Amino acid sequence: MKIRKKKTVEYAHSIEAAFRKIEKIFKLKNPLSFTSKRSFEAILFLILFFGFFGLLAWRMSLPKMLNTFMQTAYHLLLETVFYIMAICVLMGAISRLLAEFGVVRLLENILRPLMRPLYNLPGVAALGAVMTFLSDNPAIISLSKDKNFSQYFKKYQLVSLTNFGTAFGMGLVVVAFMTSQGFGSGALVGVIGAVVGSIISTRLMQRFTLKADPSLNAPVSEETGDEQQISFKSEGSVFMRFLNSILDGGKDGVGIGLAIIPGVLVISTLVMMLTFGPAGANHEYLGEAYEGVPVISWAAGKIQVVFHWLFGFDYPQLISFPITALGAVGAALGLIPRFVSEGIIDNNAIAVFTAMGMCWSGYLSTHAAMLDSMGHRPLISKAIIAHTIGGLLAGISAHWLFVLISFIVTLFH
Repeated sequence: MKIRKKKTVEYAHSIEAAFRKIEKIFKLKNPLSFTSKRSFEAILFLILFFGFFGLLAWRMSLPKMLNTFMQTAYHLLLETVFYIMAICVLMGAISRLLAEFGVVRLLENILRPLMRPLYNLPGVAALGAVMTFLSDNPAIISLSKDKNFSQYFKKYQLVSLTNFGTAFGMGLVVVAFMTSQGFGSGALVGVIGAVVGSIISTRLMQRFTLKADPSLNAPVSEETGDEQQISFKSEGSVFMRFLNSILDGGKDGVGIGLAIIPGVLVISTLVMMLTFGPAGANHEYLGEAYEGVPVISWAAGKIQVVFHWLFGFDYPQLISFPITALGAVGAALGLIPRFVSEGIIDNNAIAVFTAMGMCWSGYLSTHAAMLDSMGHRPLISKAIIAHTIGGLLAGISAHWLFVLISFIVTLFH
């Protein structure tokens, strides 16, 4: 609730700043009243709203556009959302079991030596990577507020955890979903690409942070903590710990599954309606699910050679996945079954999707809240810039790594 209120305040401030610019441009002597500003905002919204849907209705006809809009959302809910939710529940239970019985701490100890050379972070940061991979981005916030965890960091390193943790968010769900679609090898290559993107994003954020405020090159706290106190073990017998873990983990998975519903139904529906064309044999609109006016495909097709070289995309429609992942990776996953049915996807594309999906797992909506909770709101724009670069390079590295592996495999066969 607090995060939502802060976002509302930030939105109000941005709107107010926009109106001040309008008053300055038109040299208005008397500032616009509150009601005038709201009326102006309402008119602008209506123009954009009816302009957008008016263009779709003009091409598709109003009844067919409305039917396609509702049919697409309905099919996504039944065919994709519940499927992803089931994966989230199962992966949530498995994640909690891994934490409860010490596997998470074992993975932390294995990855610990890599943290300093790769990320310029203390070894305990590996725990943050494992936790966000097994759950979602906000897991890094609770860790950063634990003194037994944060006391190992310098201030600028702790700030960079927003980029570090976000790069692995929902990783297990993404990999499990891609594998279930028959593209396990591509998903594994994508994880490596996501690691490359996370290194770039985290290092860039550290550089930006120190440049903006050199005083952050200091320990978070002079107090000492004990990382051994960071425990996920509950009380009770082994059987009760097992039972509680799968039930509580499954419940967490339901929460993640519910959270992705708005993104899949709204964002994915709109993206699909701007990606795919008419379904009729003679290119006429039938009002069926997954139809639309392929604006994104048309625009991407104009620079298809760029996307082919960077990501190995053979079809312009594929660019819809990274665009959607900017807002919510769950919504982006909703595009995959359609790509599969269209026959336009392969392991290379899945590698790129996995890398960019993990790196861009809703960071536009989470970076602001995470940095705000840590008291570093002025660094939000820098975190987003660093993560945008990291996500792009994650996709590019995943593609070329897949090309290299495919070449080596072909050589030995």
